[in-house]
Amino acid sequence: MLEIAEFISPAPSPVWKLAQQAGVNLAVGGLPFDTLQAGETVGDLAPLQRMKQVYEDAGFELRVIESRPPLNKAKRGLPGRDEEIAVVCNLLESMGKLGIPVWCYEWMTDFNWVRTNMATPSRGGSVVTSFDINDVPADLTKEPPIDEEALWTNLDYFLRKVLPVAERAGVKLSMHPDDPPLSPIRGVGRIMRSIENYQRLIELVPSPMNTITLCQGNFTLMTDDLPREIRKFGKKISFIHFRDVRGVPTKFEETWHDAGKTDMLACMKAYRDIGFDGVLRPDHVPTVEGDSNANAGYSAFGRLYAIGYIRGLQEAVYSGSAS
Repeated sequence: MLEIAEFISPAPSPVWKLAQQAGVNLAVGGLPFDTLQAGETVGDLAPLQRMKQVYEDAGFELRVIESRPPLNKAKRGLPGRDEEIAVVCNLLESMGKLGIPVWCYEWMTDFNWVRTNMATPSRGGSVVTSFDINDVPADLTKEPPIDEEALWTNLDYFLRKVLPVAERAGVKLSMHPDDPPLSPIRGVGRIMRSIENYQRLIELVPSPMNTITLCQGNFTLMTDDLPREIRKFGKKISFIHFRDVRGVPTKFEETWHDAGKTDMLACMKAYRDIGFDGVLRPDHVPTVEGDSNANAGYSAFGRLYAIGYIRGLQEAVYSGSAS
């Protein structure tokens, strides 16, 4: 069954109460980087158990971890990658013991999601994030160039190490797309940027635990028919970021959930049709009047609109009133 969750940071914030006031008690969480005790890593059972208890004490059920230990050596195939991979294996084992079923990870080397404007004007004076390839700073990374085939080679090595552990633990690895889905950026290759490459991913090391985070904002920049691709990947989708954009990979802006290029109702119908069984969370919301843009894309008030919009689609589709 599709259920609505929200990203809830491990440290208390206004979103903790706002989410529950909006009827959301399923959490997509982080990792306990700030509460580690001497000798602990974020993959160890004890700190993860403490963090899970904090969520539960606040009334949340932790369903996905969407945070990663350092992995750049693994992504680049550098000395020290086996030590990074060992932390991931430990994390997966701990998640399995605690009944946390999905780990959302990515394969973006050196830098994560990239935006060139964090306050682009949008509807009614709200602001959103945007990207223009012509405005990417030259000093985005100090690392040497790396090509796509090297990234594929390193990903293959990583998956062959971690997927057997994930299978024993019963934890799904859920690959988030490159954001933006564009390659290269400042000499750095990006491989999770197309429908074809996602098919290559799931065939690279076949496993029921080798799955996809369907981040709609990125996937809709890869295809003109997102509902078709949702149906194509089907049970390989283990986690959803429900958001939208306007533009093309080289130049786009985030939008309100009801104002982008994607038919959101058709996407919700596609999730119903594939029997998606997991959580969906809103992502990259506008910053609205009275809220702070300090954490652009994740302001508190914008999430309330997103949750309400998504719940309306969910009830229409799953009640059968939207055939």
